[in-house]
Amino acid sequence: MKQLSLLTILLAFLLYPAQGSAQVEKQDSVGSTEPAPVSYPRLLLSSLTDGIVRSIQFTGQGIKKVGVKLNTVDTTYISPNKYNLAFMLEQSSWYEHYRLGSNDGQSLSFAPHINTKLGVYFGWRWIFLGVSFDIRDLLGKGKNKAPRKEIVFNLYSAKFGVDLYYRKTGSDFKISSYENFNLNKDYTNTPFNGFQSNIKGLNAYWIFNHKHFSYPAAYSQSTNQRKSCGSLLAGFSYSQHNISFDYTQLPDEMRQQLSPSLQFHSLRYTDYNLSVGYGYNWVFAKNCLLNVSLLPAVAYKKSRINDQPTQSGTSWAQWIRDINFDLITRAGITWNNSKYYVGASLVLHTYDYRKPTFSMTNSFGSLRIYMGFNFWKKKEYRDKKE
Repeated sequence: MKQLSLLTILLAFLLYPAQGSAQVEKQDSVGSTEPAPVSYPRLLLSSLTDGIVRSIQFTGQGIKKVGVKLNTVDTTYISPNKYNLAFMLEQSSWYEHYRLGSNDGQSLSFAPHINTKLGVYFGWRWIFLGVSFDIRDLLGKGKNKAPRKEIVFNLYSAKFGVDLYYRKTGSDFKISSYENFNLNKDYTNTPFNGFQSNIKGLNAYWIFNHKHFSYPAAYSQSTNQRKSCGSLLAGFSYSQHNISFDYTQLPDEMRQQLSPSLQFHSLRYTDYNLSVGYGYNWVFAKNCLLNVSLLPAVAYKKSRINDQPTQSGTSWAQWIRDINFDLITRAGITWNNSKYYVGASLVLHTYDYRKPTFSMTNSFGSLRIYMGFNFWKKKEYRDKKE
């Protein structure tokens, strides 16, 4: 009897939770009501457009503040740009030269015909955009040659400058000079279609005395240098060089004497350099400016010849062999009365590549002659006389 009572109590204890939950479920199913719909505020189109406008205004104000900080100058030395827009006509000539050398003193130099272009440019404050045309193509003299390509972007602010460039040569090279060949004929200026190159890179540099010294005054005509002044410059550069060389297209007697170290078909190298230099703006007459700047650079180069990496190793002496020297040269002369301007500028890049059995020095540059005018005066200068 006691066992039966104990079993009854135990069964009741185990069944109680199930009964309780069944009762709860029954109560929920009987007494449940559908929840009232939740209302969400509608997003009005006017609110959306107002938010977009405020975001654009906020971004524009931020960009404007950054621009002011980057272009703060001492106005006794530099007059800021008074206009928003500019128009410019330009004639540019592109120059290239490549010298290949061997460890036994033999060398070959190649250079293409100088490439002259006419361009039309439209500028907004810091940035110039436009289009240029090769005169040889316009005259129909470059149809049988591989086309050249040049893409250049320059940004000059008071504190720093940036150059982005891509250059691809054509196929109209000539043998400009050579050494240590015993030849029966002079091959100087002989056309040579077995050489091509392309270069892409970035130059960035900082101007220490930016409140008194203006690069834009010499190279982008967006400011005016009023007093002569110079500045220490420092920069970083990165570039990739791809050279293809078909030595079998050389004249027969030159090819037969060619040094084995010059018998390659491709050279690719990457160049990293750090530069420190100096620039000077000379105001030699009213509204007239002459600029000269030099930036020597210590460069580290990694290369592949015939698609094979060069033997650099891990020792200190072998790593040192990958260090060479580069040079960036700039010169410019301009007359600018804030409204109208005319001038010329030269920018020259020189890269030196050396290995125990092989060396190459390649340089390229541009000479620009331009004239133009500024218009649409900024709001803060509209009520002021020139």
